[in-house]
Amino acid sequence: GFNFNFLKFTLNMFTKMRKKIVAGNWKMNKTLQEGIDLAIEINKLAVEKADNDVDIIIAPPFIHLTEVGKVIDRERISLSAQNCASEQQGAFTGEVSAEMLWSTGADYVIIGHSERRAYYHEDNDILNKKIKLALNNNLKVIFCCGENLEQREANKHFEVIKKQLTETVFTLKKEYYDSII
Repeated sequence: GFNFNFLKFTLNMFTKMRKKIVAGNWKMNKTLQEGIDLAIEINKLAVEKADNDVDIIIAPPFIHLTEVGKVIDRERISLSAQNCASEQQGAFTGEVSAEMLWSTGADYVIIGHSERRAYYHEDNDILNKKIKLALNNNLKVIFCCGENLEQREANKHFEVIKKQLTETVFTLKKEYYDSII
């Protein structure tokens, strides 16, 4: 059976008094100009409806990060990349390293998204490498975990999530927990 003490420990660890978070992942949408225009609109709303109890994070495509960062109020809106490479640098055509992301002004990176797991076969070993590289390059991590429909219907969702967390986030030193959503 499932160990509910593990679940309680997990929930307590990640639910200590954090601010509310609103994060928008743009996925593979918007041209550069459309992305800049959207960021300007989001920024306008964030300034008008300022709420210090809510952190706003936007995750435009890689190629938009620098330009979008120029048009948002960085005190009100944080910038996230949608992914990072599992290697620090090297001959990995098309990949973007955590260091490169940080140099664009990104504050966060999304790691473990269900689409990356499903379409690009990213397993917990790869995700663990990505988490560590991101944290070591001054990025906070938005870590995604969860089951697919088949696993849920087989009533294995707790098992799947436990394995995902045990093999990734829980391999880290506790001082990193404040840098992970």
